Amino acid sequence: MIMHNDLTPDNDAAIERRVAIFKALAHPTRCRIVEILAEDGEKCVSDLVERLEFDQSTISKHLSILRTVGVVEWRKDGLNVIYSLKAPCVYQFMRCIDNASCCPAATNLPELDLFQAVKCK
Repeated sequence: MIMHNDLTPDNDAAIERRVAIFKALAHPTRCRIVEILAEDGEKCVSDLVERLEFDQSTISKHLSILRTVGVVEWRKDGLNVIYSLKAPCVYQFMRCIDNASCCPAATNLPELDLFQAVKCK
């Protein structure tokens, strides 16, 4: 097990980046987008709209959040914007969680209000 106890500015920046990515992934639709891009390859926004059954503006907002933290990237193809997974390790991490025997299935997790459940002093 690797342990790092130094709280250098570089380490703080790495922690903040991780937190930003976890926050970006903390929505079912964004997790589904990552999954689709990982399993099916690049997609234009209209493909994701059709697949996820949300309007274009909703999908675009979710993609913007994922793009801001570097999980996805985009390119123009004529009038279409094509998205792809820039950080495949994110999907690998999601799959690791799915397969980890230490993590209970989502259906076994109690409803939690994290702000009520944990009070830091």
